Amino acid sequence: MMTETAPSPLLELPGAVANDAGRVAWHYGQPLAEQRKAIESGAVFDRSDRDIITITGAPRLEWIHSLSTQHLTSLKPHQGTETLFLSPTGRVEHHANVYDDGETLWLDTEPGDGEGLLKFLELMKFRTEVDIRDAGEEWALLTYTFADNVDTTAPVRQPVPVAKFAAKDLPAVPTALYPGSALDHTDGWTRRTDNLTEHTYDVMIRREELADDFTGPDAAHAGSWAFDALRVAAGWPRFGVDTDERTVPHEVPHWLAHAVHLDKGCYRGQETVAKVHHLGQPPRRLVRLHLDGTDEHPPAKGTPVALDGKDVGFIGTAVQHYEDGQIALAMLKRNAAADTDARLIAGDQAARQ
Repeated sequence: MMTETAPSPLLELPGAVANDAGRVAWHYGQPLAEQRKAIESGAVFDRSDRDIITITGAPRLEWIHSLSTQHLTSLKPHQGTETLFLSPTGRVEHHANVYDDGETLWLDTEPGDGEGLLKFLELMKFRTEVDIRDAGEEWALLTYTFADNVDTTAPVRQPVPVAKFAAKDLPAVPTALYPGSALDHTDGWTRRTDNLTEHTYDVMIRREELADDFTGPDAAHAGSWAFDALRVAAGWPRFGVDTDERTVPHEVPHWLAHAVHLDKGCYRGQETVAKVHHLGQPPRRLVRLHLDGTDEHPPAKGTPVALDGKDVGFIGTAVQHYEDGQIALAMLKRNAAADTDARLIAGDQAARQ
């Protein structure tokens, strides 16, 4: 069983308002300003509520490679990527961000999903000589952004390669490679993803260091409201929030580009992935919607989306964006997702892609 970690010490910062789960900050008093700050000069997002699993042992990469959708056998030390774990019928059961430091493979997952993934990995271990641990009590994840003109001398801002390498450039590598490095002044590591905006990094630190000031001279703390707003704008989904138990990889463009290697060998659920890729179209697609804002409150997760009076999907994450107004990620049936001019209704609001 995964250990439930204590609320983040960053909730003690001035203006902090806890999220619904009470473990990290929803905002620090100015959620729209926090979004703008993250884009224009930089911000640190507390993601210490994510579940963290570590795997050690020489065959760790080959073993995870055999279980998941990503090509991991050629992952070099201090590189990261994303991967999915599927059901036998190809439904997405778990998503994880991945990082290997040369000795340990790190998986970070959605809050609450780590326990299920940990159980699955233990069941699939058999005689493989790997050690699988719940590391969430010891380690915590932060994500931070900064602009080109910002001083990058703060300890967490390590110089790392800028490029993301594509599979066409380097055969038999993950579809997305996140370059990283060890931290110079403390334990842990950082990886560059650019998933929110250019210059987006994750940093793994010991949990007792969360109270240290990682913001640097020009950055600020920002809450999960700001993080979700930028994430939705970038089309970056959350497993179990923007997806459901029927989701297959091809329905989620970000995952298909970052977490699925279409040319790798056999793994659980691969037959469905190959069949959809070569013979058909996914039944649904995750899209971004722009809501008309007639209701000041964005629609809740699971709100039906209708077209011509018929339900065609559901809202995942809906947020107030500092420039775009109300935006959302929604899972829509294929025909509705293909019609970019369709007048959709999400709850009581009109919506367009």
